[in-house]
Amino acid sequence: MADWTNCLNFGISIAKQASEIVLSAFQQEKEVKLKSSPADLVTETDQRVEKILISTIKDKYPEHRFIGEESVAAGEPVELTDSPTWIIDPIDGTVNFVHRFPFVAISIAFTVNKQTEFGIVYSCVEDKMFYAQRGRGAFVNGDPLHASGQEDVRKCVVVTEIGSERDDLALSIMTSNIFRVLKLPVHGIRALGTAAVDMCQVATGGADAYYHIGMHCWDIAASAIIVQEAGGVVMDTDGSEFDMMSRRVIAASSAAVANDIARVIKAFPCPRDDEDIRVCTSPAGGSSTPLHEEEEKEETRK
Repeated sequence: MADWTNCLNFGISIAKQASEIVLSAFQQEKEVKLKSSPADLVTETDQRVEKILISTIKDKYPEHRFIGEESVAAGEPVELTDSPTWIIDPIDGTVNFVHRFPFVAISIAFTVNKQTEFGIVYSCVEDKMFYAQRGRGAFVNGDPLHASGQEDVRKCVVVTEIGSERDDLALSIMTSNIFRVLKLPVHGIRALGTAAVDMCQVATGGADAYYHIGMHCWDIAASAIIVQEAGGVVMDTDGSEFDMMSRRVIAASSAAVANDIARVIKAFPCPRDDEDIRVCTSPAGGSSTPLHEEEEKEETRK
């Protein structure tokens, strides 16, 4: 088995370098553009950081491939092949970055043969470097990470996000999912505004579970291996095997907690990342059948 430690160390070093650009722009006014919705933003800093990361990696590893959030937004396809591939989110938590809410992260995952070999999440304002390598554990600033191991969902803190999908159906399902999880019941629900940092909270044991629908592979590929290497469980929201391209994830302290959450939450329709990310659910602002009506129809069919 190939040893990708040198690539990991290189990724950590360039994440730290790129964070200087993020932090220098953090307190400044930003020129903000909308992408798919009023909650899906991009700044010049997102684009600049991604270009620097990719060009720096290409200089050292010219044969490697890339999937980058802003590159995809500019029209490049999402193609995960067997080749060594860097999956990059230059600023996870752009809305936070724009509003100076102190949770923004650089997320870098590295895959070979479509399997994640390592993940790096650098929470820039906190100065916390989360990282994990397959089979070698997870760490934050050099200290080992351990998920809580909690198996009773009634004793859990759960992290989630509303996300950038704002059509009626997506909003109805997302808010209804929060209701369902609270009624399990759980101790509480939290949201930090960045999927990468949210999932890393499960790896630290500070949260016991995270779930989300509608995020992208660059949001969660790195943090998924960090959770797994910390002893946590990562799966699809329907309880099946985790697929970073599916845009659905549960990360939890244990299989028992993950399965309890999978049992109650529902997913809204989203195309896979490797299909066409330009369209998700119904057009923004479009009307959809309210969730309670869908559930009534479902009960009638039963």
